[in-house]
Amino acid sequence: MILQSGRSMRVSFTLPSFSFGPMGGYRVVYEYANRLAARGHRVTVVHPRRMTVVQTQNPYRRLRRLGARYRDLLFPHHVNWLPIDRRVRMLYVPDLQACYMPRADAVFATEMRTTDFVATYPPSKGRGFYLVMDFPPFFGPGGKVEETWRLPLQKVTISRWLYEQVCSVEGDHRNTVNIPIAVDQQRFRLTADICRRPKRATMFYGHLSYKAPEDGISALEIAKQRHPDMGVVIFGPAVPKPWNIPSWASYQGNVSEENLIAIYNSSSIFVCSSLAEGFAFPPAEAMACGCAVASTDCGGIREFADDEGTALLSPPRDPEALARNIIRLLDDDGLRQRLAAAGHERIQSFTWERSTDQLEQFIRQQISPEARSSAPAAVVAEGAKH
Repeated sequence: MILQSGRSMRVSFTLPSFSFGPMGGYRVVYEYANRLAARGHRVTVVHPRRMTVVQTQNPYRRLRRLGARYRDLLFPHHVNWLPIDRRVRMLYVPDLQACYMPRADAVFATEMRTTDFVATYPPSKGRGFYLVMDFPPFFGPGGKVEETWRLPLQKVTISRWLYEQVCSVEGDHRNTVNIPIAVDQQRFRLTADICRRPKRATMFYGHLSYKAPEDGISALEIAKQRHPDMGVVIFGPAVPKPWNIPSWASYQGNVSEENLIAIYNSSSIFVCSSLAEGFAFPPAEAMACGCAVASTDCGGIREFADDEGTALLSPPRDPEALARNIIRLLDDDGLRQRLAAAGHERIQSFTWERSTDQLEQFIRQQISPEARSSAPAAVVAEGAKH
């Protein structure tokens, strides 16, 4: 399984299911698959029809998973929320047992439920890697996420915040590299002058507990009292409109990417109230479109957001502090413009081409015995740069 430099590789990604709508982790996998395939590699994304369900105390999540299972059986699979390169093989299998997996040089687990499968595949399925995007305690029962970090897989984290957590648990950084993910600069781009934006704040309303949308709503309500002329646009997958969204806020639901880019470009402020994020796609996308970001310090966002430098950050679970930062941006248009411009400039370095360069390099190093000893340090140093 030794490949010469530049030679085509066979790379498989395992997902826990198929998603009919946008999901951050799935986007990461598809973005990498598209770009690796465009470089001539033979890429397969494997979608199982069933998976072992991690026990959770959240009945809403259990019902969603059960509904998704029956939906996947009844409706044809087609990703229409993100362009998929025709050279990417989209494989739909009963489950993730080795007999359904293609031969490969490298195979990636991409979610904690896929790790036990990938860790036990025979060598013919490829060397095992783990694209780490999950974090405790929101993605599994106590200790389960950390257990997956100890598996004998080569780990690729999507942010320095996750990298530090994985290394602290595993105790050996040589098996882990940090390759920050990115924003598609061709799609999420600045189309409206930062200096001429209306007093409008935008927020993503996610139903998962770690998104803490109720804190964002509370912060917007406080800011609205100080600035009654502030417009608010909220988007998210929830249907119908969540009960706690005020009547003065426009709820757009699950918008298309084209409409989302238009929303970002017609807003001056983006609000994020998450308790934790592996990277935080919406604030990064909003930055790319010229919004000033007021966010909680939710971990992965530190990859591109510096308090007072490229964003205003406040502690999680403190809607009053988040509201104060929103009000600061509304009171001081010079501050808003400065942060929006600085955030836009910072996010330009987070490209999928750069991330794919580093991932491709790391895969080659790890499947070539001659280069294994020096691979992690080189890629981590590159991935940590802004």
